[in-house]
Amino acid sequence: MTTPAPHIRDWFSRPRFGLFLHWGLYAINGWHEQEQWRGRVERSEYAKLAKKWNPTKFCPDQWLDLAQDAGMEYVVLTTKHHDGFCLFDSKQTDFTTMNTPYGKDVLAQLTEACHKRDIPLGLYYSVVDWKQPNYPNQSRHHEIPAQPEDSPDLEKYIDFMKNQIRELCGNYGPIKLFWWDMNVDRHQDPSVNDLIRQLQPGCIINNRGMDDGDFGTPEREWAEENAIAGRPVEACQSVGTQSWGYRTDESYYSDRHIIRSMDKFMASGAHYLLNVGPRPDGTIPEKSAAMLRRIGCWYKSIRPAFCGTRQKNAFTAINGAIARQDGNLLYLHLPDDVMGEDLVLNPLKALPRRAILLNTGDEL
Repeated sequence: MTTPAPHIRDWFSRPRFGLFLHWGLYAINGWHEQEQWRGRVERSEYAKLAKKWNPTKFCPDQWLDLAQDAGMEYVVLTTKHHDGFCLFDSKQTDFTTMNTPYGKDVLAQLTEACHKRDIPLGLYYSVVDWKQPNYPNQSRHHEIPAQPEDSPDLEKYIDFMKNQIRELCGNYGPIKLFWWDMNVDRHQDPSVNDLIRQLQPGCIINNRGMDDGDFGTPEREWAEENAIAGRPVEACQSVGTQSWGYRTDESYYSDRHIIRSMDKFMASGAHYLLNVGPRPDGTIPEKSAAMLRRIGCWYKSIRPAFCGTRQKNAFTAINGAIARQDGNLLYLHLPDDVMGEDLVLNPLKALPRRAILLNTGDEL
């Protein structure tokens, strides 16, 4: 297995906060991105949603405006989720945005907007596919039951994936990140990631594909064994507690919960990928957008405390504090509440000249 040279990872050390976008046919009914599987929807019935796909208000610049307002520095889009519907112009299947009333390449529009602003772009791609007949659906987790019209053949399916990788990595300019998801049987085939690196030498790859990739991906409240130490990490979370795609009656996390989560991971050296689900018309729900802006205000006020952070500094763990030193500056992160009125900074041996609460700029 080839691995990227150290300098290739350099871009990933700078942007720490990213926008994740789960978007596809599942937005139309506004229930869940795994609607077909969780709702036991027949494949032929689900496919009819393609006839309703017409996001006439989709404007990638509006997405990027919001991301930049929130202090986000890169973007990751679901090019193909578990349902197999492609937001790009693929010649490997007719189940794409090109064969809908909309008839336009969503990914092409987003890549053009990202490249104009020099915003790094990442591509999400699901290994599981509920539409492609060669994928061996066996009713395992995140799989539908085997269908009579299927021809299960993992080798042929990997060929299908590689052909789509050639499209994704060959037709859309520089791709900085490849975000695999749901390799259910944990099949190992390093040639898949090798192909990505051949086509996009500057691309880094997560650990949910067919080998360990370049970085770990703890999700929501779940923590991997390698989540903090030993390798690059990108934690991912959604603004909603119930779904990653658009949900009409979504239950949202509190700002405080997301901020604590961000602080815990980012102060320990991780990146953070925060997700919203656009509506079927292509707009981002205002409640989601407002939440990103509020969190962005906090993030931009304390961003210096994350700069250059690679992993947890063992300087102090008093009251749950995570510490990072930068010359004469000591940054203390408190993702959990302080247990008492004071924070004892043992073994600090010099009295600080002053202490500032970055959230507000107040001197303590």
